[in-house]
Formats: sequence, structure tokens, C-alpha cells
Amino acid sequence: MSAYMWLWVAIAAAGLVSWLTKATGHLVPERWLEHPRVLRIASYLTVALLFALFAVQAFTTGRSLAFDARVAAVAVAAVLLWRRAPFIVVVIAAAGVAAALRALGWG
Repeated sequence: MSAYMWLWVAIAAAGLVSWLTKATGHLVPERWLEHPRVLRIASYLTVALLFALFAVQAFTTGRSLAFDARVAAVAVAAVLLWRRAPFIVVVIAAAGVAAALRALGWG
């Protein structure tokens, strides 16, 4: 089989695995899902997945680490959140820092 065909096999397999995972979730007894430990783990897992997505988007370019204007923008946002600034102020300030640094040539 060609590489192109293997790509479609992988896509179909991933779709099937996703569907099976979702279907299996409907078979789990509801009382298991209401257990406090399961709820706590689910909330931690959500935070961990969101942080992983954030880290990949903020600190990488392609397959390498990148320390550019995004890192400074994240630092500004973190300080403003720590100081309890309104969210819209955090977003505007971080975007402004990133835009200014990029205008100055710092990627």
C-alpha cells in the first residue's frame, strides 16, 4: 500500500477508536461517574489537557521550542491575572505586548 493509502487507514482507525470510546462511555454505570474521586480526577484532567494545549501553542513553533513575543504576552497576562485585573484588560494588554514586540522585530 502507498503512504497515501496508509494515511486514510490511520484516519479511519482513529475515527473508529473515537466512536468506540464514546460508545463505551454510554455503557459505564452512572453511579460510577458520580463518585467524588471520579469527579475530582475529571476536573484535574480537564485542566491538564487545557494547559497542555496552551503550552504547545504558546511555547512551540513547528517541532522546536520558541521563546518569542508570545512568552512575554503570557507573562504579562499571568501577572495581570494574579493582580485580579478584569479579563478583557488581561487580553488587551497581552495582545498589545505581543503586537509591540513583534513590531520591534522580536518574533
